[in-house]
Amino acid sequence: MSGPMSPNQGSPVPSEHETVGAYALGILDDAEATAFEAHLAGCEWCAQQLDELAGMEPMLAALADLPGSGSTPAIGDSLSAQPSPRLVEKLVDEVAEKRAHKRRRSFYMIAAAAALIIAGPLAAVAVNSGSGGGGSQVAASSAQTTFASMADKKSATDPSSHVSATVGMEQKDWGTQAVLELKNATGPLKCSLVLVAKNGQRVTMSSWSVPNWGYGIPDGKTPESRKPLYIGGAAAFKPNEIDHFEVVTFQGKKLVQVQA
Repeated sequence: MSGPMSPNQGSPVPSEHETVGAYALGILDDAEATAFEAHLAGCEWCAQQLDELAGMEPMLAALADLPGSGSTPAIGDSLSAQPSPRLVEKLVDEVAEKRAHKRRRSFYMIAAAAALIIAGPLAAVAVNSGSGGGGSQVAASSAQTTFASMADKKSATDPSSHVSATVGMEQKDWGTQAVLELKNATGPLKCSLVLVAKNGQRVTMSSWSVPNWGYGIPDGKTPESRKPLYIGGAAAFKPNEIDHFEVVTFQGKKLVQVQA
């Protein structure tokens, strides 16, 4: 019977390929291990497989508990208990599959995050950053334009802080896109827009700094200080799952609350 096929070629692979799992488990004798190491020095495929199977040695400790394994060996004897070739193959396949599943899961998480960044949240920037950067002005203008087009808006003014906020919302397939219009906020402050769901969960949608001159100050001394802040954010909750929004400082002080 011919040997197993190489991953990238159509000819049978040498027998050394078949011992990578046994080598990873540490069950080869000295001569076999030396022969495999000589093969490993020139075999990229085996080196990759060995890297995939690294760390399998602790699994041998569980072999004594498997049905039909006989009496439990002493602690110092655990590495000398040699499993059958079929069991070695099963362990190798199981670990390889788990490693592949982990890689696929990581890929899907990265892809989902990229989709959210591209399709959902707006850039968290102020209309008047004071930096004069053209890119920030374009992104801020986009946030203000999106806010103006939103039909669902809720507003509130806090009687103590006098900060006013209006939150525009739009449902997306992935959750809710929001844009905050903030007025009468004086700095210096660092703040966050926090979504509070009906189930009590809190999600930070965006964060920003308020400069000394503030945002949306009616009697501000400069044109920049009289203009509101527009800032975008996003969350996985649908609009009907949201209870309210809070604008809070990094120190935990709530400046204003807006019911959804």
